[in-house]
Amino acid sequence: MIIQQFYDKGLAHGSYAVIRTGKMIVIDPARNPQPYYDFAAQHDADIVGVIETHPHADFVSSHLEIHETTGAVIYCSKLTGATYPHETFDDGDVIQLNDIKLKAINTPGHSPDSICILLVDEEGRETAVFTGDTLFVGDVGRPDLRENVGNITAKKEELARQMFQSTRQKLMTLPKNVVVYPAHGPGSLCGKNMSPELESTIGRELRENYALQLMDELEFVKTLTTDQPFMPKYFGRDVLLNKNGVPGFEDSITAVPRMEEGSALEADILIVDGRPKAQFRSGHLHGAINLQDGEKFETWLGSIIGPDEQFYLIAENDDKLDILIKKAAKIGYEQNIKGALLVPVNANEVSPDLDLDAFRANENDYTIVDVRNQAEVAAGKVFKNAVSIPLPELRERVSEIPADKPVIVHCAAGYRSAAGVSIVSAAINAVPVYDLGEVVTEMMKEVHG
Repeated sequence: MIIQQFYDKGLAHGSYAVIRTGKMIVIDPARNPQPYYDFAAQHDADIVGVIETHPHADFVSSHLEIHETTGAVIYCSKLTGATYPHETFDDGDVIQLNDIKLKAINTPGHSPDSICILLVDEEGRETAVFTGDTLFVGDVGRPDLRENVGNITAKKEELARQMFQSTRQKLMTLPKNVVVYPAHGPGSLCGKNMSPELESTIGRELRENYALQLMDELEFVKTLTTDQPFMPKYFGRDVLLNKNGVPGFEDSITAVPRMEEGSALEADILIVDGRPKAQFRSGHLHGAINLQDGEKFETWLGSIIGPDEQFYLIAENDDKLDILIKKAAKIGYEQNIKGALLVPVNANEVSPDLDLDAFRANENDYTIVDVRNQAEVAAGKVFKNAVSIPLPELRERVSEIPADKPVIVHCAAGYRSAAGVSIVSAAINAVPVYDLGEVVTEMMKEVHG
Protein backbone atom coordinates (compact mmCIF):
# COMPACT_ATOMS: atom_id res chain seq x y z
CA MET A 1 0.00 0.00 0.00
CA ILE A 2 1.21 3.48 -0.89
CA ILE A 3 -0.09 6.73 0.60
CA GLN A 4 1.24 9.89 -1.05
CA GLN A 5 0.59 13.49 -0.03
CA PHE A 6 0.66 16.25 -2.64
CA TYR A 7 1.11 19.64 -1.00
CA ASP A 8 0.49 23.06 -2.50
CA LYS A 9 2.13 25.71 -0.31
CA GLY A 10 0.31 28.55 -2.07
CA LEU A 11 -3.06 27.41 -0.76
CA ALA A 12 -1.67 25.26 2.08
CA HIS A 13 -3.62 22.39 0.52
CA GLY A 14 -2.91 18.72 0.96
CA SER A 15 -4.36 16.12 -1.41
CA TYR A 16 -3.70 12.40 -1.38
CA ALA A 17 -3.30 9.27 -3.46
CA VAL A 18 -3.81 5.78 -2.08
CA ILE A 19 -2.51 2.90 -4.20
CA ARG A 20 -3.05 -0.80 -3.64
CA THR A 21 -2.02 -3.43 -6.21
CA GLY A 22 -2.46 -1.33 -9.30
CA LYS A 23 -5.52 0.68 -8.28
CA MET A 24 -5.46 4.28 -7.09
CA ILE A 25 -7.88 6.56 -5.26
CA VAL A 26 -7.36 10.34 -5.21
CA ILE A 27 -8.65 12.39 -2.27
CA ASP A 28 -9.44 16.13 -2.51
CA PRO A 29 -7.48 16.77 -5.73
CA ALA A 30 -6.17 20.22 -6.67
CA ARG A 31 -7.21 22.01 -9.88
CA ASN A 32 -4.36 20.61 -11.97
CA PRO A 33 -4.78 16.81 -12.19
CA GLN A 34 -1.47 16.13 -13.93
CA PRO A 35 0.52 15.26 -10.76
CA TYR A 36 -1.98 12.48 -10.00
CA TYR A 37 -1.77 11.12 -13.54
CA ASP A 38 2.03 11.16 -13.33
CA PHE A 39 2.02 9.40 -9.96
CA ALA A 40 -0.37 6.73 -11.22
CA ALA A 41 1.81 6.13 -14.28
CA GLN A 42 4.94 5.99 -12.13
CA HIS A 43 3.39 3.18 -10.09
CA ASP A 44 1.64 1.46 -13.00
CA ALA A 45 -1.73 2.12 -11.37
CA ASP A 46 -5.17 2.98 -12.70
CA ILE A 47 -7.10 5.83 -11.07
CA VAL A 48 -10.40 4.19 -10.17
CA GLY A 49 -11.89 6.71 -7.75
CA VAL A 50 -11.87 10.32 -6.56
CA ILE A 51 -13.22 11.26 -3.13
CA GLU A 52 -14.34 14.77 -2.22
CA THR A 53 -14.51 15.27 1.55
CA HIS A 54 -16.77 18.31 0.96
CA PRO A 55 -17.19 21.13 -1.60
CA HIS A 56 -14.05 23.11 -0.81
CA ALA A 57 -14.20 26.89 -0.43
CA ASP A 58 -10.54 27.78 -0.88
CA PHE A 59 -9.59 25.97 -4.09
CA VAL A 60 -11.18 24.46 -7.17
CA SER A 61 -10.97 20.68 -7.39
CA SER A 62 -10.27 18.56 -10.48
CA HIS A 63 -12.61 15.73 -9.47
CA LEU A 64 -14.85 16.12 -12.51
CA GLU A 65 -11.92 16.37 -14.93
CA ILE A 66 -10.32 13.23 -13.48
CA HIS A 67 -13.63 11.40 -13.88
CA GLU A 68 -14.02 12.56 -17.48
CA THR A 69 -10.40 11.69 -18.36
CA THR A 70 -9.98 8.34 -16.59
CA GLY A 71 -13.50 7.11 -15.92
CA ALA A 72 -12.80 7.15 -12.17
CA VAL A 73 -15.89 7.17 -9.97
CA ILE A 74 -16.42 10.34 -7.91
CA TYR A 75 -17.52 9.74 -4.32
CA CYS A 76 -19.03 12.39 -2.04
CA SER A 77 -21.66 12.73 0.64
CA LYS A 78 -25.28 12.75 -0.50
CA LEU A 79 -25.60 16.01 1.44
CA THR A 80 -23.30 17.74 -1.07
CA GLY A 81 -26.10 17.92 -3.62
CA ALA A 82 -23.52 17.31 -6.35
CA THR A 83 -24.70 17.87 -9.91
CA TYR A 84 -21.80 15.91 -11.47
CA PRO A 85 -21.87 12.10 -11.93
CA HIS A 86 -21.08 10.50 -8.58
CA GLU A 87 -21.79 7.79 -6.05
CA THR A 88 -22.83 8.82 -2.57
CA PHE A 89 -20.38 8.04 0.21
CA ASP A 90 -21.71 8.34 3.74
CA ASP A 91 -21.69 6.54 7.11
CA GLY A 92 -21.57 2.80 6.51
CA ASP A 93 -20.38 3.05 2.90
CA VAL A 94 -17.12 1.31 1.98
CA ILE A 95 -14.84 1.51 -1.06
CA GLN A 96 -12.95 -1.74 -1.52
CA LEU A 97 -9.51 -1.10 -3.01
CA ASN A 98 -8.43 -4.68 -3.55
CA ASP A 99 -7.77 -5.90 0.02
CA ILE A 100 -7.93 -2.54 1.80
CA LYS A 101 -11.03 -0.55 2.67
CA LEU A 102 -11.90 3.13 2.70
CA LYS A 103 -14.82 3.81 5.02
CA ALA A 104 -16.93 6.97 5.02
CA ILE A 105 -17.50 8.84 8.28
CA ASN A 106 -19.95 11.75 8.24
CA THR A 107 -18.35 14.58 10.23
CA PRO A 108 -20.40 17.77 9.87
CA GLY A 109 -18.90 20.85 11.48
CA HIS A 110 -16.73 22.66 8.98
CA SER A 111 -19.57 22.14 6.54
CA PRO A 112 -22.86 20.23 6.78
CA ASP A 113 -21.64 17.77 4.12
CA SER A 114 -18.13 17.03 5.43
CA ILE A 115 -16.87 13.46 5.57
CA CYS A 116 -13.69 11.83 6.78
CA ILE A 117 -12.28 8.64 5.26
CA LEU A 118 -10.99 5.84 7.46
CA LEU A 119 -8.43 3.54 5.87
CA VAL A 120 -8.48 -0.10 6.99
CA ASP A 121 -5.41 -1.99 5.81
CA GLU A 122 -5.10 -5.51 4.44
CA GLU A 123 -4.76 -6.89 7.98
CA GLY A 124 -8.02 -5.25 9.07
CA ARG A 125 -6.28 -2.53 11.11
CA GLU A 126 -7.58 1.05 11.21
CA THR A 127 -4.44 2.71 9.89
CA ALA A 128 -5.14 6.26 8.74
CA VAL A 129 -7.90 8.82 8.50
CA PHE A 130 -8.19 11.47 5.80
CA THR A 131 -9.89 14.27 7.66
CA GLY A 132 -10.54 16.89 4.97
CA ASP A 133 -11.30 20.19 6.68
CA THR A 134 -12.70 18.57 9.82
CA LEU A 135 -9.51 17.88 11.77
CA PHE A 136 -6.20 19.61 11.15
CA VAL A 137 -2.88 19.26 12.95
CA GLY A 138 -3.48 21.49 15.96
CA ASP A 139 -6.90 22.73 14.90
CA VAL A 140 -10.33 21.93 13.49
CA GLY A 141 -12.09 23.49 10.51
CA ARG A 142 -13.72 26.87 10.88
CA PRO A 143 -17.54 26.65 11.04
CA ASP A 144 -18.51 29.94 9.38
CA LEU A 145 -18.13 29.31 5.65
CA ARG A 146 -21.54 27.82 4.88
CA GLU A 147 -23.98 30.33 6.28
CA ASN A 148 -25.11 31.51 2.84
CA VAL A 149 -23.82 29.06 0.25
CA GLY A 150 -23.95 25.37 -0.67
CA ASN A 151 -26.61 22.70 -0.96
CA ILE A 152 -27.21 22.97 2.79
CA THR A 153 -26.58 26.19 4.70
CA ALA A 154 -26.12 26.47 8.45
CA LYS A 155 -25.22 29.14 10.98
CA LYS A 156 -21.73 28.98 12.42
CA GLU A 157 -22.99 28.21 15.92
CA GLU A 158 -24.96 25.22 14.62
CA LEU A 159 -21.96 23.92 12.69
CA ALA A 160 -19.71 24.45 15.71
CA ARG A 161 -22.07 22.29 17.77
CA GLN A 162 -21.94 19.64 15.05
CA MET A 163 -18.14 19.85 15.07
CA PHE A 164 -18.16 19.21 18.82
CA GLN A 165 -20.16 16.03 18.28
CA SER A 166 -18.17 14.92 15.21
CA THR A 167 -14.82 15.22 16.95
CA ARG A 168 -15.99 13.62 20.21
CA GLN A 169 -18.10 10.81 18.79
CA LYS A 170 -16.41 10.01 15.48
CA LEU A 171 -12.71 10.94 15.56
CA MET A 172 -11.51 11.01 19.17
CA THR A 173 -12.70 7.41 19.58
CA LEU A 174 -10.36 6.08 16.88
CA PRO A 175 -7.19 4.20 17.91
CA LYS A 176 -4.48 6.61 19.02
CA ASN A 177 -1.98 5.33 16.45
CA VAL A 178 -4.22 6.16 13.49
CA VAL A 179 -2.39 8.62 11.23
CA VAL A 180 -4.21 11.90 10.51
CA TYR A 181 -3.96 13.27 6.97
CA PRO A 182 -5.68 16.69 6.75
CA ALA A 183 -6.57 18.73 3.67
CA HIS A 184 -4.78 21.85 4.91
CA GLY A 185 -1.68 23.01 6.74
CA PRO A 186 -0.28 26.24 8.20
CA GLY A 187 -1.29 29.38 6.33
CA SER A 188 -4.68 28.06 5.29
CA LEU A 189 -7.66 30.30 6.00
CA CYS A 190 -9.84 27.26 6.76
CA GLY A 191 -8.65 27.30 10.38
CA LYS A 192 -6.94 29.56 12.90
CA ASN A 193 -4.28 27.57 14.76
CA MET A 194 -2.67 25.03 12.44
CA SER A 195 0.62 23.40 13.34
CA PRO A 196 3.57 23.43 10.89
CA GLU A 197 3.38 19.63 10.61
CA LEU A 198 1.43 18.21 7.69
CA GLU A 199 0.36 14.95 9.34
CA SER A 200 -0.22 13.71 12.86
CA THR A 201 -1.87 10.91 14.83
CA ILE A 202 -5.11 10.76 16.75
CA GLY A 203 -3.09 10.33 19.95
CA ARG A 204 -1.03 13.43 19.37
CA GLU A 205 -4.11 15.49 18.54
CA LEU A 206 -5.80 14.28 21.72
CA ARG A 207 -2.81 15.61 23.65
CA GLU A 208 -2.02 18.82 21.78
CA ASN A 209 -5.00 20.06 19.77
CA TYR A 210 -6.81 22.83 21.69
CA ALA A 211 -10.15 21.84 20.14
CA LEU A 212 -9.94 18.26 21.45
CA GLN A 213 -9.30 19.15 25.07
CA LEU A 214 -11.84 18.66 27.85
CA MET A 215 -14.57 21.30 27.61
CA ASP A 216 -18.33 21.42 27.36
CA GLU A 217 -20.20 22.17 24.16
CA LEU A 218 -20.90 25.79 25.08
CA GLU A 219 -17.22 26.55 25.65
CA PHE A 220 -16.27 24.71 22.47
CA VAL A 221 -18.74 26.71 20.37
CA LYS A 222 -17.52 30.00 21.83
CA THR A 223 -13.88 29.04 21.25
CA LEU A 224 -14.42 27.87 17.69
CA THR A 225 -16.52 30.83 16.56
CA THR A 226 -14.12 33.53 17.77
CA ASP A 227 -10.86 34.81 16.28
CA GLN A 228 -11.23 33.03 12.96
CA PRO A 229 -9.28 34.63 10.08
CA PHE A 230 -10.88 36.80 7.42
CA MET A 231 -12.91 35.18 4.68
CA PRO A 232 -11.69 35.86 1.12
CA LYS A 233 -14.24 37.08 -1.38
CA TYR A 234 -13.93 33.99 -3.58
CA PHE A 235 -14.80 31.35 -0.97
CA GLY A 236 -18.54 31.25 -1.59
CA ARG A 237 -18.21 30.87 -5.33
CA ASP A 238 -15.69 28.05 -5.05
CA VAL A 239 -18.13 26.06 -2.92
CA LEU A 240 -20.61 26.27 -5.81
CA LEU A 241 -17.97 25.54 -8.45
CA ASN A 242 -16.94 22.40 -6.59
CA LYS A 243 -20.54 21.34 -6.06
CA ASN A 244 -21.05 21.41 -9.83
CA GLY A 245 -17.58 20.65 -11.19
CA VAL A 246 -15.49 22.80 -13.53
CA PRO A 247 -13.98 22.49 -17.02
CA GLY A 248 -10.56 20.93 -17.51
CA PHE A 249 -7.48 22.76 -16.26
CA GLU A 250 -5.48 23.00 -19.50
CA ASP A 251 -8.52 23.97 -21.57
CA SER A 252 -9.40 26.67 -19.05
CA ILE A 253 -5.99 28.32 -18.99
CA THR A 254 -5.66 28.08 -22.77
CA ALA A 255 -8.99 29.89 -23.11
CA VAL A 256 -7.66 32.99 -21.30
CA PRO A 257 -7.39 35.75 -23.96
CA ARG A 258 -3.77 36.78 -24.68
CA MET A 259 -3.56 40.40 -25.77
CA GLU A 260 -1.14 41.73 -28.36
CA GLU A 261 1.15 44.68 -27.70
CA GLY A 262 -0.71 47.93 -28.19
CA SER A 263 -4.15 46.46 -27.53
CA ALA A 264 -6.58 48.93 -25.99
CA LEU A 265 -7.83 48.20 -22.47
CA GLU A 266 -11.40 48.96 -21.46
CA ALA A 267 -11.44 51.81 -18.98
CA ASP A 268 -13.80 50.28 -16.43
CA ILE A 269 -11.98 46.93 -16.05
CA LEU A 270 -9.63 46.33 -13.11
CA ILE A 271 -5.93 45.81 -13.76
CA VAL A 272 -3.81 43.37 -11.74
CA ASP A 273 -0.08 43.90 -12.24
CA GLY A 274 1.88 40.90 -10.95
CA ARG A 275 5.37 42.32 -11.41
CA PRO A 276 7.85 42.85 -8.55
CA LYS A 277 7.11 46.15 -6.86
CA ALA A 278 10.40 47.76 -7.96
CA GLN A 279 9.35 47.27 -11.58
CA PHE A 280 5.80 48.40 -10.86
CA ARG A 281 6.95 51.54 -9.08
CA SER A 282 9.15 52.57 -11.99
CA GLY A 283 6.25 52.52 -14.44
CA HIS A 284 2.66 51.23 -14.33
CA LEU A 285 -0.83 51.92 -15.61
CA HIS A 286 -2.96 54.28 -13.55
CA GLY A 287 -5.26 52.38 -11.23
CA ALA A 288 -3.40 49.08 -11.50
CA ILE A 289 -3.20 46.92 -8.38
CA ASN A 290 0.32 45.67 -7.69
CA LEU A 291 -0.30 42.10 -6.60
CA GLN A 292 3.15 40.59 -6.88
CA ASP A 293 3.72 36.98 -7.79
CA GLY A 294 4.44 35.20 -4.54
CA GLU A 295 3.51 32.22 -2.40
CA LYS A 296 0.06 33.65 -1.56
CA PHE A 297 -0.77 35.37 -4.85
CA GLU A 298 -3.94 33.37 -5.41
CA THR A 299 -5.27 34.00 -1.88
CA TRP A 300 -4.79 37.75 -2.14
CA LEU A 301 -6.19 37.81 -5.68
CA GLY A 302 -9.40 36.21 -4.43
CA SER A 303 -9.46 38.43 -1.34
CA ILE A 304 -9.09 41.79 -3.10
CA ILE A 305 -11.09 41.06 -6.25
CA GLY A 306 -14.64 39.79 -6.11
CA PRO A 307 -15.73 36.55 -7.81
CA ASP A 308 -17.86 38.43 -10.34
CA GLU A 309 -15.27 41.06 -11.28
CA GLN A 310 -13.26 40.92 -14.48
CA PHE A 311 -9.64 42.06 -14.62
CA TYR A 312 -6.67 42.42 -16.92
CA LEU A 313 -3.55 40.54 -15.85
CA ILE A 314 -0.08 41.98 -16.46
CA ALA A 315 3.31 40.29 -16.03
CA GLU A 316 6.89 41.07 -17.06
CA ASN A 317 7.28 38.13 -19.46
CA ASP A 318 5.34 35.23 -20.97
CA ASP A 319 6.63 32.66 -18.49
CA LYS A 320 5.45 34.77 -15.55
CA LEU A 321 2.12 35.34 -17.25
CA ASP A 322 1.64 31.58 -17.58
CA ILE A 323 2.45 31.12 -13.89
CA LEU A 324 -0.03 33.78 -12.78
CA ILE A 325 -2.81 32.43 -15.00
CA LYS A 326 -2.31 28.95 -13.53
CA LYS A 327 -2.38 30.37 -10.02
CA ALA A 328 -5.59 32.23 -10.80
CA ALA A 329 -7.07 28.98 -12.11
CA LYS A 330 -6.44 27.28 -8.77
CA ILE A 331 -9.26 29.40 -7.31
CA GLY A 332 -11.36 29.51 -10.46
CA TYR A 333 -10.35 33.06 -11.38
CA GLU A 334 -8.95 32.26 -14.83
CA GLN A 335 -12.49 32.83 -16.10
CA ASN A 336 -12.37 36.37 -14.65
CA ILE A 337 -9.36 37.38 -16.74
CA LYS A 338 -10.53 39.78 -19.45
CA GLY A 339 -7.11 39.65 -21.05
CA ALA A 340 -3.52 38.71 -20.18
CA LEU A 341 -0.70 40.89 -21.44
CA LEU A 342 2.87 42.04 -21.01
CA VAL A 343 3.68 45.53 -19.74
CA PRO A 344 2.11 48.12 -22.06
CA VAL A 345 4.31 50.88 -23.48
CA ASN A 346 2.11 53.50 -21.83
CA ALA A 347 2.71 52.09 -18.32
CA ASN A 348 4.44 55.29 -17.28
CA GLU A 349 2.94 56.27 -13.94
CA VAL A 350 5.77 56.38 -11.38
CA SER A 351 5.40 55.85 -7.62
CA PRO A 352 6.98 58.47 -5.33
CA ASP A 353 9.88 57.60 -3.02
CA LEU A 354 9.45 58.07 0.72
CA ASP A 355 11.91 60.30 2.60
CA LEU A 356 12.28 57.95 5.54
CA ASP A 357 14.23 60.41 7.69
CA ALA A 358 11.53 63.04 7.28
CA PHE A 359 8.87 60.49 8.20
CA ARG A 360 10.72 59.33 11.30
CA ALA A 361 11.21 62.94 12.41
CA ASN A 362 7.57 63.97 11.91
CA GLU A 363 5.17 61.01 11.86
CA ASN A 364 2.24 63.31 12.58
CA ASP A 365 2.73 65.01 9.23
CA TYR A 366 1.42 61.84 7.54
CA THR A 367 -1.76 59.79 7.50
CA ILE A 368 -0.65 56.22 8.21
CA VAL A 369 -2.74 53.32 6.90
CA ASP A 370 -2.27 49.85 8.41
CA VAL A 371 -3.52 47.14 6.03
CA ARG A 372 -2.78 44.19 8.31
CA ASN A 373 -5.56 41.88 9.47
CA GLN A 374 -7.63 42.68 12.54
CA ALA A 375 -5.91 40.04 14.67
CA GLU A 376 -2.50 41.48 13.82
CA VAL A 377 -3.61 44.98 14.77
CA ALA A 378 -5.16 43.71 18.00
CA ALA A 379 -1.81 42.15 18.90
CA GLY A 380 -0.18 45.57 18.69
CA LYS A 381 -0.14 48.67 16.51
CA VAL A 382 3.09 49.88 14.93
CA PHE A 383 1.85 53.48 14.84
CA LYS A 384 -0.74 54.46 17.45
CA ASN A 385 -2.61 56.90 15.19
CA ALA A 386 -2.75 54.63 12.15
CA VAL A 387 -6.01 54.10 10.28
CA SER A 388 -6.57 50.33 10.30
CA ILE A 389 -8.22 48.90 7.18
CA PRO A 390 -7.45 45.24 6.33
CA LEU A 391 -6.24 44.80 2.75
CA PRO A 392 -9.27 42.72 1.65
CA GLU A 393 -11.53 45.64 2.65
CA LEU A 394 -9.36 48.47 1.33
CA ARG A 395 -11.00 48.98 -2.07
CA GLU A 396 -14.40 49.32 -0.44
CA ARG A 397 -13.21 51.54 2.44
CA VAL A 398 -10.57 53.73 0.82
CA SER A 399 -12.84 56.77 1.21
CA GLU A 400 -12.27 56.54 4.99
CA ILE A 401 -8.65 57.65 4.51
CA PRO A 402 -8.16 61.42 5.04
CA ALA A 403 -6.50 63.14 2.09
CA ASP A 404 -5.34 66.30 3.85
CA LYS A 405 -1.71 65.19 4.18
CA PRO A 406 0.61 62.62 2.59
CA VAL A 407 -0.40 58.99 3.11
CA ILE A 408 1.89 56.11 4.12
CA VAL A 409 0.71 52.49 3.80
CA HIS A 410 2.23 49.66 5.81
CA CYS A 411 1.69 45.97 6.57
CA ALA A 412 3.94 43.52 8.44
CA ALA A 413 6.63 42.75 5.87
CA GLY A 414 6.03 44.71 2.66
CA TYR A 415 4.02 42.41 0.39
CA ARG A 416 0.54 43.62 1.29
CA SER A 417 1.54 47.27 1.50
CA ALA A 418 2.65 47.14 -2.16
CA ALA A 419 -0.89 46.13 -3.10
CA GLY A 420 -2.37 48.55 -0.59
CA VAL A 421 -0.46 51.60 -1.78
CA SER A 422 -1.48 50.92 -5.37
CA ILE A 423 -5.15 50.79 -4.34
CA VAL A 424 -4.93 54.00 -2.30
CA SER A 425 -2.93 55.83 -5.00
CA ALA A 426 -5.65 55.11 -7.52
CA ALA A 427 -8.25 56.72 -5.26
CA ILE A 428 -6.31 59.65 -3.76
CA ASN A 429 -4.71 62.14 -6.13
CA ALA A 430 -4.54 65.22 -3.90
CA VAL A 431 -1.48 64.09 -1.91
CA PRO A 432 1.42 61.66 -2.39
CA VAL A 433 0.89 58.05 -1.29
CA TYR A 434 3.96 56.17 -0.07
CA ASP A 435 4.80 52.53 0.65
CA LEU A 436 6.70 51.95 3.89
CA GLY A 437 7.69 48.54 2.52
CA GLU A 438 10.08 46.24 4.34
CA VAL A 439 11.27 49.05 6.63
CA VAL A 440 8.23 48.26 8.76
CA THR A 441 9.93 45.14 10.12
CA GLU A 442 12.63 47.28 11.74
CA MET A 443 10.06 49.70 13.13
CA MET A 444 7.99 46.84 14.56
CA LYS A 445 11.06 45.65 16.45
CA GLU A 446 11.59 49.17 17.80
CA VAL A 447 7.99 49.30 19.05
CA HIS A 448 7.46 45.74 20.27
CA GLY A 449 11.01 44.53 20.79
